[in-house]
Amino acid sequence: MRTLLVSMPWHALDRPSLGLSLLKAGLERGGHRCEVRYLGFDFADAIGLDDYLWVHGELPYVAFAGDWLFTESLYGARPALDHEYLRTVLRKEWQRPEADIERLLRIRHRVEPFLAHCATLPWGEYDLVGFTSTFEQNLASLSLAQRVKRDHPEVLIAFGGANWEAEMGQALHRRFGFVDLVASGEADVSFPALVDALADGRDPQDVPGLVVRDANGSTVPTAEQAMVGDLDALPVPHYADYLDQLQASPSSIDVLPTLLLESSRGCWWGAKHHCTFCGLNGGSMAYRSKSADRVLMEIESLRAQGAGAVAVVDNILDMHYFRTVLPALAERGMPLDLFYEVKANLTREQIQLLARAGVRHIQPGIESLSDAVLGLMRKGTTALQNIQLLKWCAEYGVVPEWNFLYGFPGEDPAEYARMAELVDSIRHLPPPTGHGPLRLDRFSPYHEDPAGFGITDVRPFAPYKYLYQVDPDQLMQIAYYFEFGYADRRSLDYVAPVLQRIGAWSEAGLGESLTVSRQQDGSAVVLDSRGGSVRGHSLEPWQADLLDSMDAVTSEKAVFRHAAAAGIAEDQAAGFLAACHELRIALQVGDRWLGLPVHNPPRWDDLSVPRRRLEMTR
Repeated sequence: MRTLLVSMPWHALDRPSLGLSLLKAGLERGGHRCEVRYLGFDFADAIGLDDYLWVHGELPYVAFAGDWLFTESLYGARPALDHEYLRTVLRKEWQRPEADIERLLRIRHRVEPFLAHCATLPWGEYDLVGFTSTFEQNLASLSLAQRVKRDHPEVLIAFGGANWEAEMGQALHRRFGFVDLVASGEADVSFPALVDALADGRDPQDVPGLVVRDANGSTVPTAEQAMVGDLDALPVPHYADYLDQLQASPSSIDVLPTLLLESSRGCWWGAKHHCTFCGLNGGSMAYRSKSADRVLMEIESLRAQGAGAVAVVDNILDMHYFRTVLPALAERGMPLDLFYEVKANLTREQIQLLARAGVRHIQPGIESLSDAVLGLMRKGTTALQNIQLLKWCAEYGVVPEWNFLYGFPGEDPAEYARMAELVDSIRHLPPPTGHGPLRLDRFSPYHEDPAGFGITDVRPFAPYKYLYQVDPDQLMQIAYYFEFGYADRRSLDYVAPVLQRIGAWSEAGLGESLTVSRQQDGSAVVLDSRGGSVRGHSLEPWQADLLDSMDAVTSEKAVFRHAAAAGIAEDQAAGFLAACHELRIALQVGDRWLGLPVHNPPRWDDLSVPRRRLEMTR
């Protein structure tokens, strides 16, 4: 069997497809020929790198402009619908200027020549062509697949990826008759089994994990495919096709690649407490992770391929890696720029270890600075823990990429007034990289039980009706993102003050600071430039010790016990706490306290001995 796997625009130019790279490795391990084509490079060469990156990275992806560009090629001319899309979605909802509209139309004129170029590829040399589709790849992939099937009807067309999971894949399969097969969910086993069956002349309906057509042409899901239990049994992904095509692309020659590492699947937190807004994983929330030896071997493989930056695609870091993988990376001193998604309630020692292991960026899933709102999300963290993480990240040079979300059903507007005041105290810490209202995603608890959470009028995002020529019921099955209303008919005007503060915080970046420096005699100096002017505060040794006792979130009773152990009277300690609160050097939430200054210089502990302190119970 000869298989071609295709990634269409708008795939990222600076990173390969992990799914296709795994499938290629799995097929070749089974003795089948497989190639991977990244046709986004061809389109970037045709329209220019700046235009490609503008559509892919600067336009709001939930406006689906990248998909809309291919609607005419898929369906034919639809001037009335195109006019309405530009007017209602881009101009009205997203308030894009006319220059953006004109730029999109110029790019759209290049779509047909691009597809004509794609049609010249030797499709007839392949028995099976598989398209991966995530985010805004769907209509470009369907446009090309339709042409391939028209010109080469003997070639089987398969689709997979996040846009084709579960009922979305079945609905799309019913709508687009030129799609022969769908690999839904994890395809590591089902797709090679499909190729084996085709090679042996067996019926694909006997292969679990697929969507196929029966003798009458009807859409039929096959038996359910079990999730991969042993991730170590998976092959090492093959990235050579991607790297070769990146290097050969004239427009992308200066694009620096980030290679992808998968060390786990699912979410150990979500398996117990599914965050109410999270639609990741679909039906595969169960957590599985690779052994430390396997992860280290794959990282060595990525280094051998010339990786400078490595993004780990896991939903959440396996906490056992703090005792295995991360100490080994720190000891080896690998010059990698690693990215990991983590839970926000990490310890200071764990942040240190991330930094020493080469983890330069993390996504901690902070989302809010209110205990009450975080409770509605089922995040399992507190506002002070989130701020604590930001402080330690600033100390150890780990960049946290986090979003501020709002609009959760049942939230108290008063929480946003409190958060607006709170922002003024933490402007020295890394601001959110984005903010926006709650989005209703398929597979999330909110989507599964909207009425139970006070959510009404669930409907697909407005752009979907301009992308798919289907009836409303089918559109509900195809959509991944949904708009909605609140049962209590609330307006989100109460969020405006905190959003204004966050906007100013983000605009200032890290231009303000609040640091503490210990002196040889045990005293300390706090320098505070929040708000523009620089103020200094000198702390006596006992005051510096008391502030250090609040470096991690701690109770007021614990602060007083620390003071008593040092011979400091409770009223004296209480006076210091009041001064810290007044100067915004420490935050108080209920009976808990957190010191806010970032230590300068950073404190680096010897983590080689007390490794068991790095453990966190799941």
